[in-house]
Amino acid sequence: MTTLFINIKELIQVRETTTKKVSGAEMNILPTIKNAFLLVENDVIIDYGSMKKAPNSADKTIDCTGKMILPTWCDSHTHIVYAGNREQEFVDRINGLSYEEIANRGGGILNSAKKLQETSEEELYQQSAKRLEEVIALGTGAVEIKSGYGLTVAAELKMLRVIKKLRENYNIPIKATFLGAHAFPTEYKNNKEGYINLIIEEMLPKVAEENLANFVDAFCETGYFSVEDTDRILTAAQQYGLTPKVHVNQFTTIGGVQVSVKHNALSVDHLEVMNTEDIEALKGTQTMPVALPSCSYFLSIPYTPARDIMNAGLPLALATDYNPGSTPSGNMNFVVATACIKMKMTPEEAINAATINGAYAMNLSDEVGSITKGKKANLILTKEIPSYGFLPYSFGSNLIDSVFINGKEM
Repeated sequence: MTTLFINIKELIQVRETTTKKVSGAEMNILPTIKNAFLLVENDVIIDYGSMKKAPNSADKTIDCTGKMILPTWCDSHTHIVYAGNREQEFVDRINGLSYEEIANRGGGILNSAKKLQETSEEELYQQSAKRLEEVIALGTGAVEIKSGYGLTVAAELKMLRVIKKLRENYNIPIKATFLGAHAFPTEYKNNKEGYINLIIEEMLPKVAEENLANFVDAFCETGYFSVEDTDRILTAAQQYGLTPKVHVNQFTTIGGVQVSVKHNALSVDHLEVMNTEDIEALKGTQTMPVALPSCSYFLSIPYTPARDIMNAGLPLALATDYNPGSTPSGNMNFVVATACIKMKMTPEEAINAATINGAYAMNLSDEVGSITKGKKANLILTKEIPSYGFLPYSFGSNLIDSVFINGKEM
């Protein structure tokens, strides 16, 4: 089955197979072809170029006059699998309570953990599947999903099994991250060593035994897991082949970047608070910095200093942080727009960060993230727009005409 897209106003993010990620000044370069065609065979991109070189026929032809095509968004940091919601905490923040104050009252992550522990695996799956379908319709074609709202052996495994079931039932790349080190459960409030031992001695072996995770994560932050705690957990995870992707520098800079780099982390995520030492630690590494601007927007905390990171010659990815407490949205279109509006990223930089660099942050560079021969035909077909800069500019409008996953319209 071949599908031919013709008269594409602009084909965006056209890359050779050797390009895994872009960094520094390269992030402001977005290769495109105007008045283009794109040829897909079954689920794979097999050809593209100027309309002058377009094939004469295909099993199916789609006229894209006035519309653009770009690869689907690659969302490398989500917590889509959760139970219920936390809208009361949203109201509490409006009334003056901070994220930390809410957490200290038993809200935040512990609130979500209680709800999840009380929710059946099937109900958790149904809730999560609806969210996944929503983000696919919004243009996300690859996603990472974390555990971390279980905080018991049984509940963490339940979350990871739900992620596995989503991967089996939805035909997009889904990566699973074990985040048992998300918060300390109430019963371990005065025995943090005991909970870390539980993660290392019971959770990690069972996660590995069932092959439920690709990555390991920890919330390395003041009041949560210290640098030393994180070091222990990442060291223990190495024997199970779990690559680190770590929450760092959301509220404070305590050395989380440095310990993540020490363990060859694939990504360090959040980075709302960065100093010179943090940026220097990332230079010369293969670790992808990941910004989560929707979280900054929702919590009214600082935004990741994108310009400082890119001016240092580093790459940057964008992700949603979709979760019930600090970012109840998986809309990558809003993420791209917010990065441009609040982080002063150019449209080129933001699109690169949300596609090719997002794919890198999930070890999916060979599958998705660019218009490249041999990659999956996971595509966004826009409505008629004047330029790709219109995508972040018109941030309140749905500018997606269609989403194609593996060459099929969703």
